[in-house]
Amino acid sequence: MEPCCDSRSLTNQQPTLSVLSAVYMLQDQEAHAAELERTFIAIKPDGVQRGLISEIVSRFERKGYKLVAIKLIVPSKEFAQKHYHDLKDRPFFNGLCDFLSSGPVLAMVWEGEGVIKYGRKLIGATDPQKSEPGTIRGDLAIVVVRNIIHGSDGPETAKDEIALWFEPKELVSYTSNAEKWIYGVN
Repeated sequence: MEPCCDSRSLTNQQPTLSVLSAVYMLQDQEAHAAELERTFIAIKPDGVQRGLISEIVSRFERKGYKLVAIKLIVPSKEFAQKHYHDLKDRPFFNGLCDFLSSGPVLAMVWEGEGVIKYGRKLIGATDPQKSEPGTIRGDLAIVVVRNIIHGSDGPETAKDEIALWFEPKELVSYTSNAEKWIYGVN
């Protein structure tokens, strides 16, 4: 019985195949990196005080998003006013700022494909009564003034909120071992 192929030809082809594989892997990784975005998520004082941190963090982790920054902070009222600056003309502005500065807030930055849009879907509508079951607010909150979580509503807001809450050196860039299983990247 003759061998199916010449072993010398396989040996000669392996470096070429390895180089081609490496090029495709690099292209996949570059395309994947270009699609990643970051969003700001904060568990408000009511969520922290109610012991909901692990429940909320696990929902983002189970989806496949990567945590790249986290800290527990009690923001000042002035800081809260900077955070909610876009709502300064609304009648509830002062109460909102008082609440955000009333206790510890868990500030986080999450990274992944579509994390801004899908993060908002995970969170649910601002009014928990209008949030779908299965969302964080739909499952864990009852009234709008205690809706337990904040999430950036768009790319510019995410950029601004991340810059407000975190120094650049606090953001950790890394490749998670799970990314190849989540995104199909080699």
